[in-house]
Amino acid sequence: MKQVALGLDTSNYRTSLAVISLDGKILFQSRELLPVARGERGLRQSDAVYLHLKQLKAMDIPFRNALKDCQPVVVSASCAPRGRSDSYMPVFEAGETAGRMMASALQIPFVPSDHQHGHLRAALFRTSLEGCSQFLGLHLSGGTTDLLHIQGERVEPLGSSLDLHAGQLVDRIGVALGLDFPAGPALERLAEGGVSSGALGCSMDRGDTCCHFSGAETKALGWVQRAEKKPEDIAREIYDLLARTISRMLIAGEKATGEKQALVCGGVASSPLFRRMLQERMRKTRSSLRLTFGDPELSGDNAVGIALIGVDYLKQKRERCIDPFPG
Repeated sequence: MKQVALGLDTSNYRTSLAVISLDGKILFQSRELLPVARGERGLRQSDAVYLHLKQLKAMDIPFRNALKDCQPVVVSASCAPRGRSDSYMPVFEAGETAGRMMASALQIPFVPSDHQHGHLRAALFRTSLEGCSQFLGLHLSGGTTDLLHIQGERVEPLGSSLDLHAGQLVDRIGVALGLDFPAGPALERLAEGGVSSGALGCSMDRGDTCCHFSGAETKALGWVQRAEKKPEDIAREIYDLLARTISRMLIAGEKATGEKQALVCGGVASSPLFRRMLQERMRKTRSSLRLTFGDPELSGDNAVGIALIGVDYLKQKRERCIDPFPG
């Protein structure tokens, strides 16, 4: 039977399950958005936890079918947004609880991880950076705009947004323009037909390692409310601002650490338009920093990175000749 790792991630807006073979093949993954009412910009945590449990139940039969002829040997789940002691959100309790129960029933190891490490690991999958010990990281999503220094298993925060995060800005302006939440893909399609003039100024802090987006939100919402700009031009201005802001954060990280490679990950980083605009901006700055983006399919919330963390755990245990299945 094929030995496999199981991964679970129950983030703010997506329920994810994955099965990965120990040689790195994705055998199964299921990702379901949590339903958000039209015009709303999110969910209460209590509602999100209930929806995760409901969606995990609906995934049961395809999940069991995927495990035929497979032997699970490790379970991993995201237990918090970030790998810090003060990082907590109730939504992650759903995946952690299910994961711990699976591991207990199967009598196999449970590996706790966090949502951010899952994003980083999924983005690294099958890239030139996989196996690299040190590089910069930029995690862009609805809850993060984090500039990171990755050194082996250590992730050191260098900067972040000091108010709204990149994904929040995208979603709030998208919803204001009448798009469904989460608004990223629809806002990107709108932006493809727009033009920008840099009308939203970058608001940087702490030597460009940190940023602010609330001022840009206020200005863009004013354009929407007063119909001062075409919707497609407003959308383009948002992506133009993100590219200029993130390029400045990356260059600040390069100066602070001396690193010459950066991994850009997270749901916002799955956007082809954002990738193109960021790369163009970095070329204009003449930065020597080399950017790596993960597979777009694995850049949004998913459990593949979490399952790969379980695979990495087993490899490390076996390399150190430690029995990962004591007793």
